[in-house]
Amino acid sequence: MIKRFYDNLNKYLHPGKVLIIYGPRQVGKTTLVDNFLSTTHFKYKKGTGDDIRIQKVFSSYSLVDIQRYVEDNELIFIDEAQNIPNVEKTLKLAVDQIPNIKIIITGSSSLELNQKMGYPLVGRSSELLLYPVSQFELQSEIGSFDLDSKNEDYLIYGGYPVVLMYQSKDDKISYLQSLVSSYLLKDILAFDKVKSNQKVYDLLRLLAFQVGGEVSFRELASNLNIDYKTVEKYIGLLEESFILFRIGAYHNNLRKEIKRNSKYYFYDLGIRNALINNFNGLNMRNDVGGLWENFLMIERKKRQSYLCNDVNTYFWREEKKEVDYIEEGGGKLYGYEFKYSSSQKTTKGLCAFQETYSTKVNSVSVVTKDNYIDFVASPRIMNKVELAHIPNGRYLLQIQNDFPYLHNDLDKVINIIIMGGGSKQSWENALKTLEDVKDKIKDEGDKSKFIALVSGISIM
Repeated sequence: MIKRFYDNLNKYLHPGKVLIIYGPRQVGKTTLVDNFLSTTHFKYKKGTGDDIRIQKVFSSYSLVDIQRYVEDNELIFIDEAQNIPNVEKTLKLAVDQIPNIKIIITGSSSLELNQKMGYPLVGRSSELLLYPVSQFELQSEIGSFDLDSKNEDYLIYGGYPVVLMYQSKDDKISYLQSLVSSYLLKDILAFDKVKSNQKVYDLLRLLAFQVGGEVSFRELASNLNIDYKTVEKYIGLLEESFILFRIGAYHNNLRKEIKRNSKYYFYDLGIRNALINNFNGLNMRNDVGGLWENFLMIERKKRQSYLCNDVNTYFWREEKKEVDYIEEGGGKLYGYEFKYSSSQKTTKGLCAFQETYSTKVNSVSVVTKDNYIDFVASPRIMNKVELAHIPNGRYLLQIQNDFPYLHNDLDKVINIIIMGGGSKQSWENALKTLEDVKDKIKDEGDKSKFIALVSGISIM
């Protein structure tokens, strides 16, 4: 069994708060909580929103009923809580009136949970988003060598826990096809504003064929013979159901940024390939570029989400030049171009992007099959506090402390390491930048001190 990033839920549980665990269907939310309950010291009670008795208690808004259900338990777990009418009001009542109670709820879609949990649980809840198994989690489990050797499987069959357990390709394909036909649109079709199963399915197939390309709602509406607003609504619901996610275009002018087309990617490539019924190997496909781009997008998204790396994400395109992926964090831009097979260190798009936004761009790089693991799976140094706990970090922070007039330059170096997750490559890039910083020091004594401190930074 693969150890999930949120394996220890203790750190996320707080008295008087509801822990909400979201995520796509079948990614292991219930298993995650069950595994935690099997080892917890808390006295607990478990129920499901599919049970009419649980629905009656948690839709009653009755303190007497909820106290009778809780009894002397310290922890309550309700699976599929979105199926309970008015559950949010009863949960608010419980955490407000029952001292030190801890509550976990799960939901396979944020559609109903978001609508229900909004105002009543403000300040009374925290949220975790569980994805299909990430490269970040797998790297800790099986190591970089095995992770890389199985890369083609992840591009074709995705990262659902059951898929990873199956050894047979036929079993993987059968499961994914069943998932698409039985579960994929269940939450959306239960939503009362969706009338046509087939139109939503056809929309998903069109988007599956357009992975990596900009999406025009008007073009989709024309192809599906439905109106623009319906396409917009359906795609919004697909996002809320954790089937698709959006990347917008970067522009200094916010109004232009909003008006431009977006790109849409799938939370899982196994689902995408099941939709178009293509499980061929990479040597028999003409969509490897799109698969690679979607793979890196979602795996980076998982990693940044799990590690609470709060960045804005975009793509960039100007006059036939483009950059696949941009992260904006700490007032700086980081550009990435995705090439499955390439020895290029840069591209025309990256060069043009760097030139256009020269004062904001911190670094640019090409992510290929040879170096992608650092991008999607390296452990991250989250801030200067964590940086201070490793020898290299202490040297770097000492340099910044001893040379205040180089503060801005050294902040750039620190950001390279933080945004690069503390990987070997990020430290190599930081050392190169420190060489440039050294040339700004005029005093020979200061320069010698600087060189001595930099020499203490070792890369293994």
